[in-house]
Amino acid sequence: MAVHVINEARRCLQCKKPLCRLKGCPIQTNVPEMIRLFLAGQTEEAGKMLFENNPLSIVCSLVCDHENQCEGNCIQGRRKEGAAIQIPNIEHYISDSYFDKATIERLPDTGQRVAIIGSGPAGITIAIKLAALGHNITIFERMDKIGGMMRYGIPAFRLPRNIIDRYQTKLRQMGIHFRPNTSIGTAIHLDDLFNDGYDAVFIGTGVWRPNRTGCKGESLGNVHYAVDYLRNPKAYDLGETVAIIGAGNSAIDVARTVVRMGSRNVTLYARRQRIAASQRELDYAAVDGIDIQQGMAIKEFTEAGPILTPRIYDEDGNLVREEEPVLMPADSTIIAISQGPKDRIVSTTHDLKVTDRGLLVIDESGRTTREGVFASGDVVVGSKNVVLAVYFSKQVAKTIDEYLKSKKK
Repeated sequence: MAVHVINEARRCLQCKKPLCRLKGCPIQTNVPEMIRLFLAGQTEEAGKMLFENNPLSIVCSLVCDHENQCEGNCIQGRRKEGAAIQIPNIEHYISDSYFDKATIERLPDTGQRVAIIGSGPAGITIAIKLAALGHNITIFERMDKIGGMMRYGIPAFRLPRNIIDRYQTKLRQMGIHFRPNTSIGTAIHLDDLFNDGYDAVFIGTGVWRPNRTGCKGESLGNVHYAVDYLRNPKAYDLGETVAIIGAGNSAIDVARTVVRMGSRNVTLYARRQRIAASQRELDYAAVDGIDIQQGMAIKEFTEAGPILTPRIYDEDGNLVREEEPVLMPADSTIIAISQGPKDRIVSTTHDLKVTDRGLLVIDESGRTTREGVFASGDVVVGSKNVVLAVYFSKQVAKTIDEYLKSKKK
């Protein structure tokens, strides 16, 4: 692998206006500088630069939508018969080599406490940034291990669990405390955190409530939700034939997991002609033998399988007509049409405003409508991706630090 990565790095043109960074990367990873340092034998410096810019670089190098981001904007891929540089492979090699030996320096102890609710990409980013600034951090996580949707929503074949475990080790090395199996809004409420001396609270609880279709039969025993299934696929006995409602990247994750768990016939049903999943994920689905049928809208769930309505579209993607519903035989059906936030925190506190979708309302700096409470990640913008959660959380960490400094004046 090392030789492969080096050869890829040598293909970099060191563009003066690198589109891979300026147009392709939401968090502005300095790809040319990363490659320059790597080829100069300064791998540790390259890793440090990546980590400081993106604490979840090692994760993003595996799970980002690279074909539409850094790699998709590489000038080498725009040449006739050319191929984009495999930037994520280079980034992963460097980040993986650097991570365990990284020493994160902490500023002197400020004596101020911050509670972080949720340990997904937003929570981990905030924890690292604020701990480095000298603040005392406690992470409250309702599951037994950290990672949030990275651990319980992204399949292990895409994101190995040992990577997330390494983050927990690194966070402990920074002096960060953990409260696993602790849901804020049950025994402990948001008010309790302030009463116990926390100076600020960050909410990064993600989106764990499945979106409903509203169709008859959704509560049947052979119908499941994607977000529940991905949390522990081994708990399910789906049978030989599985239908999946939805066609985004999450639906592909579900389908590829179902195949690996032994089901032989797996079909994704997309309501529209346009498929939301990236082409790379579609390619993997094809290799795994997963069938995708477009223009099939769910009408009803039955124990014999879903009943779907075929939808005919014109060349411009406009719906022309719907045909008679048909039963698609399946042992089990999984609904993968995204998810929203749970309301446990909001329903047990005051002054926290939410949108009509249940998402927390914040200003441009991450402040919620309650003093001292901040938020970012999926609980604010809905189900997105890791790199966007990191990007916004870096900005929110600065806002929290400024708020804490103002409290000392």
